[in-house]
Amino acid sequence: MNVIIKPGKLSGDVIIPPSKSLSHRAIIAASLAKGKSIISNVLYSKDIKATIGAMRACGANITEYKDHLEIIGSDVKRVDDVIDANESGSTIRFMIPIALAVNEPITFTGKNHLCKRPLDTFFEIFDNQGIEYSRGEDYLPLKVNGGLRPGQFNIRGDISSQFITGLLYALPLLNGDSVINITTNLESKGYVDLTLDMLKKFGIVIENVDYKSFIIKGNQSYEPADYTIEGDFSQSAFFLVADTLGADITLHAMNKDSHQGDKKIIQDVLDLGGKITFEDDKLKAYPVQTKGCVIDFAQSPDLGPALTVLAALSSGVTEFINAARLRIKECDRITCMKDELAKLGAKIEENPDGMIITGVDKLTGGVIDSHNDHRVAMAIAMASLKSTGDIKIINAECVSKSYPNFWEVFESIGGNVTYED
Repeated sequence: MNVIIKPGKLSGDVIIPPSKSLSHRAIIAASLAKGKSIISNVLYSKDIKATIGAMRACGANITEYKDHLEIIGSDVKRVDDVIDANESGSTIRFMIPIALAVNEPITFTGKNHLCKRPLDTFFEIFDNQGIEYSRGEDYLPLKVNGGLRPGQFNIRGDISSQFITGLLYALPLLNGDSVINITTNLESKGYVDLTLDMLKKFGIVIENVDYKSFIIKGNQSYEPADYTIEGDFSQSAFFLVADTLGADITLHAMNKDSHQGDKKIIQDVLDLGGKITFEDDKLKAYPVQTKGCVIDFAQSPDLGPALTVLAALSSGVTEFINAARLRIKECDRITCMKDELAKLGAKIEENPDGMIITGVDKLTGGVIDSHNDHRVAMAIAMASLKSTGDIKIINAECVSKSYPNFWEVFESIGGNVTYED
């Protein structure tokens, strides 16, 4: 499906969908707890469905209701010998160590760009522990024959924190104590904080030694808990950018005290000269002419596409730094955003770990390839606020990965959208 967006004003109220990061974590923790948990405010995006399927494959009994899950969990016991992560990077990287908490053969599969997303951190662990594995030309499908053993795990801190989260979930289940040593400066601390906070809610104790090591007692048991998932700051980013570019949208269901790393979007918009208010659960930005600055993406790579659009329309020069991990998402988001926004008249140079963006007053219309990346499609939709012509987005249904009803919401706040098969 393609969409054609006519430029226009956006205004209204939007209830931001629940955090995908917290949803993955809550579903997994509840699925590992012996007893019943209720996980409320669930959005059934493709990524979340992948994690639900993965936990069912590991023995959890999960019943889906309209907006909540009833989960009766268990220790990992293999029901299926294949785990399909679809296109979800969180699912595959969380599930590999969790599934290997039992010593049974398992195959991990996925689709599209996920098959090319690196898993070398786990391969190093397999090599160190003598775990047999095989893969094809890409990283997936991955066949593993062997179980994870407790011990010392040396993990780089400048790769995806998803590897660390997977180990933090799995190691407490093993029959022995473990330590995760972080061998470089830890990026994406916010995501690790989300993991540690969720594990604590479900009864798991982990000692965090200044983010340089994590001490994990073995033979722990997850305890059931009820949990309501808060609004997703990575999704709020698109609407905050829209507000700053001239929209009048109020966001609801946001948590001022959130541990989400992507809450940094607020500071990023402020650093660009934006204006934001946050009262109770309502978050809102206001139309201003933003000015270039330096934005560090070490802790918040998912904010890249939205902030690229805002920077492209800010006066002066904006520099993105520590953004190399944008290249290993659903697509290479540095090259993709540079190439696609250039079609609309943006001025962007890329370097290995970031961008240099020279702002323009307006964008033109044009035809944009989403590269099957949900965040690219949503970011470009907001660029229409400052476009002089229609913007056509190819493969716009990719938003279903994280925000299945995005286009309905976009229309509800005044977006003028035409759909093409």
